[in-house]
Amino acid sequence: MAFFKKLKDRLFKSSSKIDEGLEAIVGEGDEAEVSAVGETVQDAPAQAVETAVASPDDAAKAEKAALREAEKVAAERKAQIEAHAQAAQLARAAEARAIQQAADEAARQAAEAAALEADAERRAEEERLLEEARKAEDARAKEAARHAAQERQAEEERLAAEQARRDAARKAAQDAEERAAAPEPLRATMTPVAPDLMEDTSSSTAKPGLLGRLMGRAAPQAVRRRALDDEMLEQLEELLITADMGVDTALRVTANMAEGRFGKKLSVAEIKQLMADEIARIMEPVARPLPLYPKTPQVVLVVGVNGSGKTTTIGKLASQFRAAGKKVVIAAGDTFRAAAVEQLQVWGERAGVPVLTAAQGSDPASLAFDAMTQAQADGADLLLIDTAGRLQNRGDLMEELAKIVRVIRKKDAEAPHNTLLVLDATTGQNALNQVKVFQEISDVSGLVMTKLDGTAKGGVLVALADKFGLPIHAIGVGEQIDDLQPFDPQEFADALVGYER
Repeated sequence: MAFFKKLKDRLFKSSSKIDEGLEAIVGEGDEAEVSAVGETVQDAPAQAVETAVASPDDAAKAEKAALREAEKVAAERKAQIEAHAQAAQLARAAEARAIQQAADEAARQAAEAAALEADAERRAEEERLLEEARKAEDARAKEAARHAAQERQAEEERLAAEQARRDAARKAAQDAEERAAAPEPLRATMTPVAPDLMEDTSSSTAKPGLLGRLMGRAAPQAVRRRALDDEMLEQLEELLITADMGVDTALRVTANMAEGRFGKKLSVAEIKQLMADEIARIMEPVARPLPLYPKTPQVVLVVGVNGSGKTTTIGKLASQFRAAGKKVVIAAGDTFRAAAVEQLQVWGERAGVPVLTAAQGSDPASLAFDAMTQAQADGADLLLIDTAGRLQNRGDLMEELAKIVRVIRKKDAEAPHNTLLVLDATTGQNALNQVKVFQEISDVSGLVMTKLDGTAKGGVLVALADKFGLPIHAIGVGEQIDDLQPFDPQEFADALVGYER
């Protein structure tokens, strides 16, 4: 009730000015109305009494009405406040949504701008790469054209030189065919390793006695001897090393020679015999002929460096196998050198063996595969495949040789059944490195040593037998078709040291 009383007092105070205005308006009326008012006033006491009688109820009603009015006003005010609060909240929410939308729009525009920029950079990078690729392609084309021009010029020069060599090779083959002389013994073709060990008896010839002079007998020749000591062993080691035998093998030979004989006096002939026997003992385990297998065609791959004598060796092998009743086919795998193909054709004609060839510069691995197919179709016993000469330090050429091996193994998983490495005796200790590299690439199964009839010292063959233990099938001692001889370790050792049995 106190609350509504305070509210009512405030409402009455706020309406006093309205009351004063109403009184002024009423005061401006005419006197009749005043008198009427007077009459009304005169009657007021009676009405006042009535009013006084009814005022408590009216006051309660008025108070209730005022309370209801106040409650209504308060409710309306509360509703207005809530409406304003809701409107403010909605406004804030709308503002927040607008801010978020603006931020999203800004982010979207930034992302689109970044994507456009990245796309522009990507297109620029692609154009740059395309331009670089075009420039690189142009440079490669120019380089290829220049290289092709150089190759054409080199090929023309090579063909001219090859023509001269072909003529010489054909003439040499014809001359060789005309000569029917028997091959010289190995002792006559090889240069002895120890020419300075020849016996010198000119200063030590004894005079014949009286009886000898009377009977006409010749004076006996004295044999010079020397104790086998450290100094002599060192001299023998140096002699063997200069013969391309290598340090390790030379030490092994001299150590075996001194075993049980150190300090004894030996003659030159005895020293040569000891040296030859020790060398033959090292060579004996590797002296084996080229094995022949029942499976046909037996593929024999012939490899080696430039000028080692591969082509000549193939021709001689083909002739010997054909003479033994074997059907042989030759594949001219050196497609890079026209002279090699023609030289092999000459040897094939002499031996009566067909030679399969391919266009110059073609893939030798493809020729080897086709040759295997042809040899199978012809029922050949052996297929001898020539390869291009290559240096062991040329990785690309060595890989090409490995490719030939991989390709022919697609035809026969066991091929090649033999891989012959042809070595030039004049290369000396370099032959050791050749064997090592070729063995890694093509799994060398045997060796053929050529050009032992020249200035070659031949000691490297002993070093090869001592270090690698690969079979030595044959040695070449000349250019004749019969000059490829089976390897005889004792004969080779005797010829190497210059000893005659």
